[in-house]
Amino acid sequence: MIYIHVPYCRSFCSYCGFYSELVPKCGTEAFVNALCVEITARAEEITEEVNTLYIGGGTPSVLPLSAFARILEALKASGHGGPYEEFTVEVNPEDVLEKGEGYVRGLLALGVNRISMGVQSFDPGVLKVMNRRHDAAGALAAVRLLRSAGVKNLGIDLIFGLGRFEGVAGGQVEFSSEVWERTLAQALELHPEHISAYQLSIEEGSAIEKLLERGKYSEADDDDCAAQYSSLCKVLADAGYHHYEVSNFALPGHEAVHNAAYWRRVPYAGFGPGAHTLLPASLPGGDPVMRTWNNPSLKGYLKAAVSGDFESVRERETLGPEEVRDEKIMLGLRTSEGIPASLVGTDPASVESMGLESLQGDRVRIPESRLFVSDLITGELLRQS
Repeated sequence: MIYIHVPYCRSFCSYCGFYSELVPKCGTEAFVNALCVEITARAEEITEEVNTLYIGGGTPSVLPLSAFARILEALKASGHGGPYEEFTVEVNPEDVLEKGEGYVRGLLALGVNRISMGVQSFDPGVLKVMNRRHDAAGALAAVRLLRSAGVKNLGIDLIFGLGRFEGVAGGQVEFSSEVWERTLAQALELHPEHISAYQLSIEEGSAIEKLLERGKYSEADDDDCAAQYSSLCKVLADAGYHHYEVSNFALPGHEAVHNAAYWRRVPYAGFGPGAHTLLPASLPGGDPVMRTWNNPSLKGYLKAAVSGDFESVRERETLGPEEVRDEKIMLGLRTSEGIPASLVGTDPASVESMGLESLQGDRVRIPESRLFVSDLITGELLRQS
């Protein structure tokens, strides 16, 4: 499993807390050079237990096709050049429209077989306060272009649970349940194979955090968020989507292979500033126990590439048996597959009282009706065990 973090955006979304930098006027070549150096230096950390490549960010679609080709050349030279079972690239609608069908066909020719596009909303006011660069018409046009170019596995991202914005974007903007219902209807009209829907959280350093501090943003009521999540689950179930993780829904056979492996704690190698890695160094039980990550600093990353010393910009932690177990519980209970009942020491009589339901094969999971409060259930399980 390979993850590559592209630390560039053309503008910053108001809700985002991921590490990114504005695309420099000099272009992205220095970053791509550094990335190729890092891939070569750390190639031994790549495992192929799950053979996937995911290029995320940031906004990978700001890169030219030549950059993707160079990245793949570096991976090939290191012995991990694919073809991949799943090769995902994140894109934004405005990049797709600006670069055109030839760009998308170029990605597919390089082996990309899954596109994940950040739509977030179709409401003009919501898109404006999110500081998104596309409008609803642009998102629809981008999907048409992707399909015309040959994309057969398309995922889109949506956000719910926004509150009320005052004196922003020319007035008041409120994310109502009616806005959410329209968003879901419009999303289904696009017939994506995958939909990820995330409740807005206040990320440290984000523009929305600053608006909250200044009294220009009021968070959504928990009951409203719960109702929107319930609507999400019902509408997508009726449309034939499999709810396989708290925030992720897929038409059968289109579940994200790469992301599903994260939730099973499969080892992965992450490259680029801010990227995380789960090393295959293991306990006797075979569980990965070493996590590392690159500091979220493009400047430091570029210097490390020149010196060849990526350890100077890398942090690491070793997980003990209890921490590994806790991670298995926290990640596994996010999924429809659940976890082995033995992880939480349950017996059939106590499963329901713990907020869980039994599955075949001595497994337990959080039922869909309680997934909205999954963090509370998981937290209580960890405190009790």
